[in-house]
Amino acid sequence: MTNTTVGQPNHHSLKEKLKDEAKKAFGLTLYFGAWFCAITFVAATALEERPIPLSIFGFALIKAGISAKFMLIAQAAYPIKINKEHGIVNSLLFESIVYLLFVLALNFIEAGIDGLIHGKEFISSMRAFGNGEPLRIFAMSILYWLIVWPYLIFMGVNQALGNTATLAILFGSKK
Repeated sequence: MTNTTVGQPNHHSLKEKLKDEAKKAFGLTLYFGAWFCAITFVAATALEERPIPLSIFGFALIKAGISAKFMLIAQAAYPIKINKEHGIVNSLLFESIVYLLFVLALNFIEAGIDGLIHGKEFISSMRAFGNGEPLRIFAMSILYWLIVWPYLIFMGVNQALGNTATLAILFGSKK
């Protein structure tokens, strides 16, 4: 029998969990970042802004990191569950709406906190999210859902088949 302390395996386990969470956060930030940078680029070209300032892409990446964290919080609070009888799409359709509402709620809170940082009132800053226009918030919701939906499908396939099989299907096997 080896001479190890009781806390050592848990410490290693915690370290591995943190490493896995960091990988998930980084991957999800890259995924959201690609979307948000593309949307930012389209918006800048639609406004015919020349030259296009690079700082807007930095803000898009920051927003991606925040959104990724919100998504991971939503997954921790409401884990993905696949019912093999209903299939991945049917199993995740309701959950995608829940995640969307969670991310929207956190974006409202983020707007309130951003307002506080800039010396404004929390509630009025929350109301200013999406310029306070319900149609714009609805359009943003559709866009957020279209961004989140493929990610959830990927996570559902990953959960159903396992990480190795999913990556082999998407990128080929390492053989």
